Amino acid sequence: MTAVPSISIVIPAFNEQSVIGRCLEAVARQTLAPHEVLVVDNRSTDDTCAIVERAVARHPHLGIRLLHQDARQGLVPTRNLGMDAATGDVLGRIDADTAIMPDWVERVTETFASGEVDAASGPVVYYDLPLRSIGQQIDDRLRRLQVRLAGDFVFLFVSNMAVRRSAWLDVREFLCDDVADVMHEDLDIAIHLALGGHRIGYRSEMVAGMSARRLDDRPRDFRRYIDRFENTYRAHGIRDLRLRAPMAVFLGVYPALHAHRRIQAQLNALRS
Repeated sequence: MTAVPSISIVIPAFNEQSVIGRCLEAVARQTLAPHEVLVVDNRSTDDTCAIVERAVARHPHLGIRLLHQDARQGLVPTRNLGMDAATGDVLGRIDADTAIMPDWVERVTETFASGEVDAASGPVVYYDLPLRSIGQQIDDRLRRLQVRLAGDFVFLFVSNMAVRRSAWLDVREFLCDDVADVMHEDLDIAIHLALGGHRIGYRSEMVAGMSARRLDDRPRDFRRYIDRFENTYRAHGIRDLRLRAPMAVFLGVYPALHAHRRIQAQLNALRS
């Protein structure tokens, strides 16, 4: 009989006072409690740490630990500190604006207990966009299409992903440091896992909520975000055009959703 894996949750954070509380409350509502929760602060100047400390006191059973990565500003070293410090069999990696569904830990446990995969991602629902259930279905279909197009390089999505600790340790030393901050760090992990022969899966049942705040970016900044796909693939010498599909999808939906967000913000301002 396969042993039930323990699940650590790692959350990098920099000035996330507006969302980190929601993130931790979603973790607290899990049908199956995680082994531990590691919030890694990266030089926050707002109330992020104070909010985490209040969550530690409110939910002692969760095993929340607040770690500090002060050596360098950046997501990669902050992520690395948390993933390296985690002690679970499986390392769940989410963002500070992620709100995992109540059965997320349970679904991750089932996924890895099967022994079929070494890493996995699932769909997201944007909790601050309208028609959320329809949006989740569309997101799931698009991600399943991306998996079919990906071939050997199945993606991982940083707001909703998990990797077996043994697989993380296997690729850890080869991951790109990305000092210039121009790559997608989750895509970098996926590429190195694939190159190392590790199996990456996609699970429609492994659902997480997240903010659509990226759509508030100015067009130039959003384009830089999309260019991270190309930068990551180029850094690894990967030229398969099918892997660029997410770039086309994101660029295609951005104008309409960006305009909707702006109009909604203006209406909210008028009401207040």
